[in-house]
Amino acid sequence: MASVSYNLSLLGWDDGFAASLKPQHLPARVTRVDRGACDVVTDGGELRAAYSGALKRAAAVDPVELPCVGDWVAIEGEIQEVLPRRTAIVRAGVTPGVSHGQVLAANVEVVYIVEPAVPKIDLGRIERFLALAWESGAQPVVLITKADLAVVDIAEVEAAAPGATVLAVSSMTGEGLEGVRLQPGRTAVLLGKSGAGKSTLVNALAGADLMATREIRAGDGRGRHTTVHRELLLLPDGGLIIDTPGLRSVGLYDAEEGLTQVFSEIEQLAAQCRFHDCAHEAEPGCAVLAAVDEGELPERRLASWRKLQREAVWIASRSDARLRAEKNREWKIIYKSMRGRNRP
Repeated sequence: MASVSYNLSLLGWDDGFAASLKPQHLPARVTRVDRGACDVVTDGGELRAAYSGALKRAAAVDPVELPCVGDWVAIEGEIQEVLPRRTAIVRAGVTPGVSHGQVLAANVEVVYIVEPAVPKIDLGRIERFLALAWESGAQPVVLITKADLAVVDIAEVEAAAPGATVLAVSSMTGEGLEGVRLQPGRTAVLLGKSGAGKSTLVNALAGADLMATREIRAGDGRGRHTTVHRELLLLPDGGLIIDTPGLRSVGLYDAEEGLTQVFSEIEQLAAQCRFHDCAHEAEPGCAVLAAVDEGELPERRLASWRKLQREAVWIASRSDARLRAEKNREWKIIYKSMRGRNRP
């Protein structure tokens, strides 16, 4: 890698992170993760760093302990530890039978949820990404890309994204891009499906071809997947952005607060139901169902809430079962150890 010096404060480093760093360690920010090692940036330049044995052992118990793009890490020859994260985008793990979460990006202030205007905006997908974004602690912004190819109903999207800013943007014409630019030292991550225009957006913000892209299909306006890894990039105006591959599966993971924020109007209506444990299915005196009947709450919105709530409950049950199994294993090890010491 090129030997270039960096001012870490421009990469987001501050006294808060510094307070967690041991004197013998060197701070670095992770720009890319690949095959058990990381590309990182230090004040002395860019380098490749492997994981220490202690970090590998911690990650064997919980993969969330592994470094991810956007993390600040402590280096002493190897990466010794991940410094405490301020925000983390966590989805359910994609490995079958595994109930651990997977961190997609860390220490971001803004989550750009990228949804293309063509062939059709998927409000359910936006709500799913919003749940992850709100749960992370970062501020979500919904970007409707390819706005030059279709008329965008901003009000409809805003109704599905309470509390979030919604912008129609076009990387081709420049529409809406000023609202996407970041202040120096602030970090954003792009989340969206394959072909949503994330890499094209990065290039438009950078004013250069930093990420590989492909032309959209003429028939339906769909883009084609090009990004194959997550990467932290420094933009010319001083902001930092994490481009990500298209996400086929975005399972919720410990996202109760995020769902509450996404469906805030349903939560408010639920407080008016006759029964405090109302499931909003067929109970008498249900304020949520009454709002649907009166046209105040779209039926699609309630169906989306039900789907994501069921998923969140299922994920929570898997996590609880894993924790119980781990605790039982710990007790078995302790019991065997005690029996060995007590033998004559």
